[in-house]
Formats: sequence, C-alpha cells, structure tokens
Amino acid sequence: MSSKQQCDSRNIPLPIQREVRQRCGFGCVICGLPLYEYEHMAEWASVKRHVADEITLLCDQHHREKTGGLLPKEVVSKANLNPFNLRENVSKPYNLHFSGKDAEIEIGGNSFTCEDLGYGTAMVPISVDGTPLIGLIIADGHLLLNLVIFDEYNNPVLHIKNNQLYYSTEPWDIQLVGTKLTIREAHRKILIEINFQPPNKVVISRGRFLRNGVEILVRPENILITNNSCLISGCRAHNCHGGLIIGYHEHPMGGFMALGGVPRYLGNRSEALSFERESMAKNEVDNFL
Repeated sequence: MSSKQQCDSRNIPLPIQREVRQRCGFGCVICGLPLYEYEHMAEWASVKRHVADEITLLCDQHHREKTGGLLPKEVVSKANLNPFNLRENVSKPYNLHFSGKDAEIEIGGNSFTCEDLGYGTAMVPISVDGTPLIGLIIADGHLLLNLVIFDEYNNPVLHIKNNQLYYSTEPWDIQLVGTKLTIREAHRKILIEINFQPPNKVVISRGRFLRNGVEILVRPENILITNNSCLISGCRAHNCHGGLIIGYHEHPMGGFMALGGVPRYLGNRSEALSFERESMAKNEVDNFL
C-alpha cells in the first residue's frame, strides 16, 4: 500500500520521498536523469496531500515542460507507470564536470594526488585482484574519474566510467543531491557517500568496497580492511601510480601499500571493527596528551 499523508505543508515527508525514488528508479521517469525534482501529478494545491503513488520524479527540463503545458500530463502518467531507469535497469549516463592539470581523491582522510605528467597520466588509489575500484586519468586538461562498487556477489552496483555516472536500480536507496551522491544498501546502511568537488577533487567519506571476498570500509577518518584489521589513516600519496593494492595483479603495480596475502572474508568481522574502535580511541588519547 502506498504511503499517504495529508498536511498543509508542501514538504514531502522523507519516507514518502524514498518510496517515490525507489518506485521511479532513482531518476526522471521520462529520461532517467539522476538529478530530479518531485512532482505531484495530482496538483498539491487542490488535494493538499502527499501520496507516494501520486508523486513522480522529473528532471528540471521535463518539470518545466509539464508546468508550461508543453509536456502533457498523460505522457507523465504513462512514464510514471514504466519509468525510464527501470526499463533499462540502470541510470541514464550523467556527465561529471572535471578538468585541470592536477587532481585529488580523498578517501577516509587519506589523500591521493597527481599532476599532469603527459598524455595518459593515471592513478589508482584502490585496486583488488587487478580490478581498479577507484581510478583517475588526466588527459588533455581533463580529469577522468573511474569508480566501481560491487555487491557481495561481485555484481556492479555503481559505475563511473570516464566521468559518466551509471548505477544499478537494485540498491535500497540512491540520492544525488547537488554534489553529494549517497547510496544505501539498507536503512541507515550506507554503501558509499561521495562528494564531487569540481573542477578537480573527489571526497569519499563513507563507503564499503567489496571484491572477491575483500572488504574495505571507508570512514571519515580512516580506511579499514576488515580481512586483516589493517587500519590506514592520514596517508598521503603524490604522483604515485598505485595506492592501496590488494591481492594478485597480473601486471604488477607500485603503490604506497601493497598487500598480497590478505585472507578472504568468510564471516564475522567483529574483531576488526573492535580493533578499529580501540585504535581510534588510542589516537584520541595520544592527541589529547
């Protein structure tokens, strides 16, 4: 049953917003663009209620066209029943606007920077078993971001390929608001949180990177590899092709930290999380002293 709430406020309650996002495939129902606005198909001024089934998602262009009468309500209603992204099972590509002669990715308080050293300058902050989970390319004054997030079954959930953003419609919730992308795999369970800072910086403050039984947790202050309780905080890498390199790579890659014999995740990770809490508590005490 669809969520419903009658009120005098135009502000749509957050649970209803989430239900609408899920039903519409996290994008404009007409074109799939992941930047969208909430649109009451039954005019709110007339009904003064928030009913999830009566609300849809439209990008700025299609919202203006509907408001101006260029986009018939019937077309919007038909698209609402069969949203673009659900038909494609992936979002419409959305270009991220990056450029410049240098670039920075901040991951859990660790900084990875590089400058343009000629055509094809590349940096791979995190790679597992030959799969770059995060990568940067600088070419002809353009910064090209590449990133892939897998679920526990090695299925790609989020893919940024040379600044084009794609995502699966499978996760529990996806929000791209302004420069901040948040993907949740369950209520209060963030899969990744990215803040895009054009023209040349990306900040990943929270995340869970999974690949071939390796789990990498990103928190605002650190990166934790739960498989071996390796905690990485406050590191800096500049003009280094590789960053955190885990597992076997057919083509060896240099990095500031290479871990070859990481045990693969088989179950309980409580010890690793306990180690993280104890380490961060010790750091706070040391800083205080």
